[in-house]
Amino acid sequence: MKRFWIFFLAFALLLSACGTAAKDMPAPPTTMPPTETPLPPTETPVPPTATLAPRTLTVFAAASLTASFTEIGKAFEAANPGVTVTFNFAGSQVLSTQMIQGAAADVFASANHSEMDKLVTAALVAPGYKDLATNLLEVILPSNNPAKLQALQDLAKPGLKLVLEDKSVPAGAYFLTILDNLSKDASFGADFKTKVLANVVSNETDVKQVVAKVQLGEADAGIVYVTDAIAAPTLKTIEIPANFNVIAKYPIAALGNAPQPALAAAFVGYVLSPAGQAAMKKWGFTPVTP
Repeated sequence: MKRFWIFFLAFALLLSACGTAAKDMPAPPTTMPPTETPLPPTETPVPPTATLAPRTLTVFAAASLTASFTEIGKAFEAANPGVTVTFNFAGSQVLSTQMIQGAAADVFASANHSEMDKLVTAALVAPGYKDLATNLLEVILPSNNPAKLQALQDLAKPGLKLVLEDKSVPAGAYFLTILDNLSKDASFGADFKTKVLANVVSNETDVKQVVAKVQLGEADAGIVYVTDAIAAPTLKTIEIPANFNVIAKYPIAALGNAPQPALAAAFVGYVLSPAGQAAMKKWGFTPVTP
C-alpha cells in the first residue's frame, strides 16, 4: 500500500511538470507570414508615333457650297492627319476677283463657269476643269409667309418686298434668265419680269445674305438655290418648274500656283469621289457622278 502512494505521488509530480512546460512553449502562429508580391515585368517603352507636319489647305468656294463643303472638309481632314482645311465662302465673283488680285488659294469651286473662266484667262487655272455638281433655284419665304404668297405669279404683286442677288452674282444672273423664260409664258404675261424687278428692295452679293434677310423678316421673298433652302429648313419655298428654271453648273479646279499642290489635287479628287458626291447629294445638289 505504501508503494502505491509513493508511485501515485511521483506520477502526479510528473504530470504537473509536463503541464508547466506546455504553458511555457510559444503558441504556433495562426496565420502564414505574408509573401512578397512579385514586381511586374519592366515594360519596353513604345516609341512615339511619328507625326506629319501640319499643313493647311485653302479652299475658295461659292457661298451656296457652305454646308456641303464644310462636311466634306471635315471628312478630308479625318482622312489626312495633320491637314486643316480653311474655307473662304463668298459670292463666286468676289472670290475670283480676290484670286486675280493675288489672294493665295489652293482650290476654287464656283457656282458658274464664267468666274472659273476668268481664272483660266488669268493663267491661274488650267483649261479642262471639271464640274462637281449642278443646282437649281427656287423662291424662299419667311416661315409665317406674311405676304401670303402661293405661286410664282405672286412675285409680281405690288408692294411685295423681294430680295435678290446682284446680277454680277451667279444666282442673280440665273434668276434674270428665269424671269425672261417666265415672261414668255402667257400665264405670267410679257411684263412679268418688269413687275417682279419693281418689287426688289435689295440686291445682295451672295445667296447667304438673301437667306438671312428672309429669315429676319426683312423681305417677303427671296431667290436662292434649292440647296440653300435645304440648309434653312424653317423657311417655306415655292418651286420654279424645270421648264423655266436654269441648271447651275458648279466647276472645281486646283490653282496652278497652289501653295499645297498635292493636297489641292487630292481635295478635288475627293469631291469628285463617291464619298464626296454623296455629300453633295445629301445637301440637295445633283451629283455629276452616280
